[in-house]
Amino acid sequence: MSDISRATLLRAGGLSAAAVTLGSAALGSATLGSATPAAASATGREHPHVTLIRNYYAAYAAGDTAAMRERFFAPDIAWTIPGHHPLAGTKRGVNEVIAFFEQLGRAGMKAEPIFLAADGDWVVDLHRGWSTTPEGLDQVWALAFRIKNGRIVEAVNYPGDQHAADAYFWRVYPLAPIPKRLARSSR
Repeated sequence: MSDISRATLLRAGGLSAAAVTLGSAALGSATLGSATPAAASATGREHPHVTLIRNYYAAYAAGDTAAMRERFFAPDIAWTIPGHHPLAGTKRGVNEVIAFFEQLGRAGMKAEPIFLAADGDWVVDLHRGWSTTPEGLDQVWALAFRIKNGRIVEAVNYPGDQHAADAYFWRVYPLAPIPKRLARSSR
């Protein structure tokens, strides 16, 4: 077990969670916006990390990047977007993560939580994420958030359909023509 990296566990766990969610959504057991019952503890009180992520989603929905920067993201945040598309990769530091979210804004990306749960420093999130400008991407996503000192220090995003995400992001964020890319790299 010691040979398995944390990244491998996160990838496996996220993909499994996404698959389970997609299966339950197909059966009609997942209801959008029903995050409150699953997020509450046995005492009926929501875990503070779940509250943090719920409030982060409110700031995201409002396009409030200042709040994301000042209230939710740690200065050294790492946000990983898997895939083979122009937005894929790990964004490091709050400036890179905010720049990533500004790019998502160009596609009118929206998110609506389905399920939030916390254990220790981690929050698992399942949400519906969809595009509006242009339309064409609408699926369930899973995120693993690591929280430290009341801020998000790490997030790993798992799309329910990686191929659909790759195709969509290539359509919306194509590479510049080769002469322009070469001109930029020779400066």
